[in-house]
Amino acid sequence: MTRKTVPKGVSPQSNFGEKEPLRTNGDPHAEAPEEKVELRKKVTLLQGISIIIGTIIGAGIFISPKGILKNSGSVGMSLVIWVGCGILSLFGALCYAELGTCIKKSGGHYTYILEAFGPQMAFVRLWVDMIAIRPAGLAVIALAFGRYILEPIFMPCEVPMFAVKLATAIGITAVMYINSMSVTWTTRLQVILTFSKLLAIAIIIFPGLYQLFKGETKNFENAFEFSSVDLTGLPLAFYSGMYAYAGWFYLNFVTEEVENPERTVPLAICISMVIVTICYTLTNVAYYTVMSAEELLASDAVAVTFAEKLMGNFSFAVPIFVALSCFGSMNGCLFAISRMFYVASREGQLPEVFSMIHIRRHTPLPAVIVLYPVTLLILFLGDIYSLLNFMSFMRWLFIGVAVVGLIYLRYTRPEMPRPFKVPLFIPVVFSLTCFFMVFLSLYSDPVNTGIGFAISLTGIPAYYIFIHIQRKPKWFQKFSEFVNRSLQILLEVVPVGH
Repeated sequence: MTRKTVPKGVSPQSNFGEKEPLRTNGDPHAEAPEEKVELRKKVTLLQGISIIIGTIIGAGIFISPKGILKNSGSVGMSLVIWVGCGILSLFGALCYAELGTCIKKSGGHYTYILEAFGPQMAFVRLWVDMIAIRPAGLAVIALAFGRYILEPIFMPCEVPMFAVKLATAIGITAVMYINSMSVTWTTRLQVILTFSKLLAIAIIIFPGLYQLFKGETKNFENAFEFSSVDLTGLPLAFYSGMYAYAGWFYLNFVTEEVENPERTVPLAICISMVIVTICYTLTNVAYYTVMSAEELLASDAVAVTFAEKLMGNFSFAVPIFVALSCFGSMNGCLFAISRMFYVASREGQLPEVFSMIHIRRHTPLPAVIVLYPVTLLILFLGDIYSLLNFMSFMRWLFIGVAVVGLIYLRYTRPEMPRPFKVPLFIPVVFSLTCFFMVFLSLYSDPVNTGIGFAISLTGIPAYYIFIHIQRKPKWFQKFSEFVNRSLQILLEVVPVGH
């Protein structure tokens, strides 16, 4: 990659200098700078919990929590799977707590695979994330936001698709802007949005439990009727459950910005997973007090149906809560993922400009906005859901590899300080769980999984072309330097420490 330089033509007295205090130019949103431009430790325990909970809980629990019920065959078995998936996800989260406290770098999966297995495998993970998984995932969450934020306006009519995409684009732009402006803004907003979605869940849980205590238990009769349980469907029910809990790993993407990570990371992960497991299980119990299994499976928006039955006209507020929930997931996801691109650039696997920090706002601006054009392109031109079907199994493959890396590092680098250490059976059980989910993807959808695997393999030649070959053509070096320098001046960013 190119040499770290301050652009030519920038005077020592300008904002790119090191010694003169940088001015905010009257911008009320700019954070007051100190001598060094760097990412600050601003993520507290509460903000860490809000990043995890706010990213895990999206629209699914409000709209369509029926994958588990459909494949488990009974109400009782579906509740067992909700709890079981929560415990297994906690196992994964505990593994990442150990990784996050012994490898105190941001970047999540990417950093752990890099430390354990080297740059080639880490680059393949980065490549898949950048070209497919992250833009498509962000676009899907944003589409749910666009649809539900407009639903109260268009009720009872269908929301036009163009209006949904326009609202989606505005939502993505707003999240990008907030993350670009201030780490403090981003984390405080995440706390507010997390409390709003917990409030929405509480509005479902408490009336539901009240119904239960009143004696509304007819839908729980014969809850464990095994004649209706299809054993072949249980793995798919389990698969749906693990996806519902996905997101427990996002705090590990911002480890370097966490205050006292040795204490905060494990504590935030454990508290978050307990809260989410309780919320998911009690929300489903509440649904069953009002709806039978057949009604739940038939509903297009379970929380709306629940609210209509119990609260009447208040049901119009449910889409607003769902939209806020989606916005929180977008915000937390982007905040975390941008740090992976930042770290990858610092490791020399992305252009240097992505590891630079805004001179006044102290945000990794280039790493934040890198997904913006690709996400909008996929939103308006691509087939998002096909792309996610191709790539979804890769998430579990690489999480499994990262957890195997934990076991591998125990033996190859026993001298590493490990302030938080989990019993060995936990990473063994969880890595086997991840590889089982990959196998399940191959078994249930071999065509899409095969296409996704082929797309992923393009990361191998990309690694050798862009990273491994040191002597690149002079024209390529000059072009790379020109692009880096131009973006640095345009975005007002400098290398860390300037």
